Amino acid sequence: AMEVIEIEYKGHDEFLDAIGHRESGNRYDIVNTYGYMGRYQFGVSTLKGLGFKVTQDEFLNSPYIQEKAMQKLLLHNRKKLRKFIEEYCGKELHGVYITESGVLAAAHLAGAGNVRKFFRKGYEFKDGFGTKMTSYMTQFSGYNLELNEY
Repeated sequence: AMEVIEIEYKGHDEFLDAIGHRESGNRYDIVNTYGYMGRYQFGVSTLKGLGFKVTQDEFLNSPYIQEKAMQKLLLHNRKKLRKFIEEYCGKELHGVYITESGVLAAAHLAGAGNVRKFFRKGYEFKDGFGTKMTSYMTQFSGYNLELNEY
């Protein structure tokens, strides 16, 4: 019998689910010890930078606002990191296989500036819990993202 090899293409919703799971166990109402909020663990300054003027309560109680914020952040980071994504996508750099979804996940954890430092000189960022930026690049690689303005 012939062996059937199925290639799984993971989509945008699976990406959000995976990141949400890693960040908060996919809970919209959670705040961590550092004050990061919701399903994707947003900081207040990031939300302000994206143009969201909401209280912590409003944010935690609105899955809609949280999903909108995540989409906006992904678009924002892709814009900032576009030239690196285009140059390195599908290649290995500093021992890490580069994909768009992995790069954007890393930017979610560490910020676009730290991702740039990784591309330029192999810099490794760790968050307050010791999570490495490159672990996000690897764990969240290979998703097909739908990043349309809306």
